[in-house]
Amino acid sequence: MVNRSETDEKVYLQEVVARLKYALEAIDGRISSARQEILEAKKYLWANSAQIDPAERAANKVEISLSIGHGEQAVVKRGRLRKLLQTPYFGRVDFQSDHHSEALTCYIGVHSFAEEDSQENVIYDWRSPIASMFYDFNTGRANYSSPSGEVAGEITLKRQYSIKNSKMEYMIESSLNINDDVLQKELSRTSDEKMKNIVATIQKEQNVIIRNESARELIIQGVAGSGKTSVALHRVAYLLYRYKETLTSQNILILSPNKVFSDYISNVLPELGEEKIMELSFDELAAAELAGICGFQTFYQQVAELAGSVDDSAIERIRYKADMDFVQGLESYILHISEAYFVPADISVGQVRIPAEEVLSAYQSARSLPVRQRLEKTASILSGRTRDENGRSLPSATANTIKTAVKKMFKSLNMLTLYKDFYEHTGRPELFKLKKAKLLEFCDVFPLVYLKLRMEGTKGFDAVKHLLVDEMQDYTAIQYRVLALLFQCKKTILGDSSQSVNPYSSSSISEIKQVFPGAGTVELLKSYRSTLEIIHFAQGINHNTRIVPVERHGEPPVIIGADTPEEELSHINRLIARFRESGHHSLGVVCKTHEQAQSLYEAVKSAHKDMVLLDFSSDRFHEGIMITSAHMAKGLEFDQVIIPFCDAVNYRTELDRSMLYIACTRAMHVLALTFCGEASGWL
Repeated sequence: MVNRSETDEKVYLQEVVARLKYALEAIDGRISSARQEILEAKKYLWANSAQIDPAERAANKVEISLSIGHGEQAVVKRGRLRKLLQTPYFGRVDFQSDHHSEALTCYIGVHSFAEEDSQENVIYDWRSPIASMFYDFNTGRANYSSPSGEVAGEITLKRQYSIKNSKMEYMIESSLNINDDVLQKELSRTSDEKMKNIVATIQKEQNVIIRNESARELIIQGVAGSGKTSVALHRVAYLLYRYKETLTSQNILILSPNKVFSDYISNVLPELGEEKIMELSFDELAAAELAGICGFQTFYQQVAELAGSVDDSAIERIRYKADMDFVQGLESYILHISEAYFVPADISVGQVRIPAEEVLSAYQSARSLPVRQRLEKTASILSGRTRDENGRSLPSATANTIKTAVKKMFKSLNMLTLYKDFYEHTGRPELFKLKKAKLLEFCDVFPLVYLKLRMEGTKGFDAVKHLLVDEMQDYTAIQYRVLALLFQCKKTILGDSSQSVNPYSSSSISEIKQVFPGAGTVELLKSYRSTLEIIHFAQGINHNTRIVPVERHGEPPVIIGADTPEEELSHINRLIARFRESGHHSLGVVCKTHEQAQSLYEAVKSAHKDMVLLDFSSDRFHEGIMITSAHMAKGLEFDQVIIPFCDAVNYRTELDRSMLYIACTRAMHVLALTFCGEASGWL
């Protein structure tokens, strides 16, 4: 066995570090040489532009372009070497296949490394087939899938390391799967400014999701703190590695809930050596589709409105438009108006006469198309088959007149008018209510988008080959139908049904599967973020019998009552002061609504000048002290959390319960709640 003892391992680590430094120096030299060559070639072109013939000029430009490409690749490789120099590897597996007499020693890191003058793999990429055994097996019988087929054998040794700044902090002989000691050490750390990679602690059930290549749609239901977003991002990194010839970061899009969350997760893929992926929100998608038609209330505004007051009629409208029955009703209406709203008539243009029967025949022959395209196709068919009095093809002016006449035969192509007519058609006109002139309620936004796409056709996002949808529980059936129309690609959909910020329109796995019936589904039930005490407390608010907490203990959550608002404010200031002395890095003061967060921020900012208010106009996640709403905090985590205003008036409805559960489950190590007067019944 190579490197039997910890001393041997430390010596070997320094050997690897020396080899990495040598490789880094070599690539620095190549980058410098390439830069000089490109500059010289450009100078030559500039100085001799008058004498160089076009063929030589073109050849020189191609050579410069190739040199730039090679240089850019070298810069990427240099970045990976620099990362490896800090932490070359985190795991080791010694594997003896059934067809070899000696075990192969595999050191596993964030990236692979092999010296150019040899074929030896010094470090294996965590995404490589053989590295999967580190996550999936204990010592003993094991196997992995290689390009040439299944390889079976035995893991004779498994170790885990913590290496920082090229120095080994500790080594653990690991006979178990991702040793609990390593996991506990990682979970007990304070939070960083942004989400980090988890390659050293990926669990077996997470690894299965990351390496799933077969599912066209994969739905991940993960409890709070299960690492579902991180797993999904590592899945993206794996797919980029696995399909590097056909898939790039430009082919992947994430539907993100807000800019702060996007910033919070922005480190993960670059840490794994991949470029950041494109991001889009549902609101941005809707704005692009409804431009020139109408404005709309955003999802954030809808949730804020619901959290601020109870409007039974608004709740009824939201619930009605959230399920699959509504989608089917809208689809039936679209099929109905596609036929019933077209009234064919005779067309007369100069000497040209086209009877209504012929118009109807052309319209029926194009029935597979969306209405707007169907009308254009109808006009095209009629213009193509009709001749003037001399038997010649129709001039373009006549063809355009026919096209205009055909479009007028459809009752209306105004999408807002058609959408309003839908409620008249179903006998429920009271369920459509504008916020004000040409301003939709949020629950009408995606029904109208769907109607438009079905009536006019879709341009789609052809460049997107994989779509990542986070916070799946916050999107309705009609939103998923819109995604199905716009994105004809593979999808990873993730969320937690217990963390809906609008329980009147939330979606579960079973409801999403009605849109994607062939989707694979998986549940992540183990929660890693919070201590056992915090999870048990959150369970008392919104019980989930399936959650499995990791055995990590900390301070019990505290509930602090006050007799006056001033006294509650004093308690909050003391809790913030205690955080400053704790050694923790992040504190989230999580209110139910943005208005409450804004009010509290104004009240305490003079005493805490470094405090940051996060709202939907924010675009960055900050380390330190943040005040925000439960909706904005979703997906984020903090070392400590304070939840103010937990009184019986502020937290009383089902929506309030959901918001309180979300706020509690943001805390990693310490949780405190304050109230004035009577405590909320949810406590």
